Amino acid sequence: MTVPPVFGKVYMATQLTDAYARKFYYLRLSITDVCNFRCTYCLPDGYKPSGVNNNGFLTVDEIRRVTRAFSALGTEKVRLTGGEPSLRRDFTDIIAAVRENQDIRQIAVTTNGYRLARDAAAWRDAGLTAVNVSVDSLDARQFHAITGQDKFQQVMDGIDAAFAAGFEKVKVNTVLMRDVNHHQLDTFLAWIKPRRIQLRFIELMETGEGSDLFRKHHISGMVLRDALLRRGWIHQLRHHSDGPAQVFCHPDYEGEIGLIMPYEKDFCASCNRLRVSSIGKLHLCLFGDGGVDLRDLLTEDAQQQALETRIAAALAHKKQTHFLHQGNTGITQNLSYIGG
Repeated sequence: MTVPPVFGKVYMATQLTDAYARKFYYLRLSITDVCNFRCTYCLPDGYKPSGVNNNGFLTVDEIRRVTRAFSALGTEKVRLTGGEPSLRRDFTDIIAAVRENQDIRQIAVTTNGYRLARDAAAWRDAGLTAVNVSVDSLDARQFHAITGQDKFQQVMDGIDAAFAAGFEKVKVNTVLMRDVNHHQLDTFLAWIKPRRIQLRFIELMETGEGSDLFRKHHISGMVLRDALLRRGWIHQLRHHSDGPAQVFCHPDYEGEIGLIMPYEKDFCASCNRLRVSSIGKLHLCLFGDGGVDLRDLLTEDAQQQALETRIAAALAHKKQTHFLHQGNTGITQNLSYIGG
């Protein structure tokens, strides 16, 4: 079985399928849990070493091997996450190492954007195909209050630099928070009207360290979805390697709106992504328990078959759904832990 060809090439169907017939084409690979921002919903007190990375974060060679194994199993998209991935001095080398896997069609990064203006062109040249930038407010003072960093203009300049470097579209992630930014839809829509930005509102999710914040500021993305539909926005079809966003377009806008609503019924039914942490553990769910250690099989190329076997076998243990509705956040104490 094959999926449709892209640029004249035929891609094999994924071998990563779980007990619920979900197929996994998308890997989120964390390369560090360190972040230099102090976002209120993630690291309000700043980054503190977890003490679990005594062996350090995955090396470039280990990243090359783990992405090669996922590629052989049918992975088409890799997103590099953190923490803040651009804090790695070898970040450009990491992009190039993933790019060596010809069957990986998309290499993306999720970044806070503070180095984007400086490095967007170099990342593009190394093989990066997509950029997601976190921007929770278009008001510089509120941005500072949310992130703990007075870098709003620097991030905006970074988005401009990404377009200048040749990225045709930039995705912007905005964590939706009641009484913080949920009432600013008109401001965000005006911003994306002339720009090829896909603005993705992400429902605030409860984490082990963020229960109080969640109870105070969580609001359903359905509030925005209803508002968009009333204004004539159109729900687009989803590609099998896309992320979890419901995407909406409008004929009068260059930009798009995406909604990520993990508390919506059947959200997990379309799950197509797996996660590997910065210390080499495979996580079947952002809010799952434990993880499958892969690092002992990342030391040499000769172990690739065993690595592929371990990854594929782990899918038998993937649960049908997360348990966020019951307040069970699993091992995720904050969103930087395994890449959000």
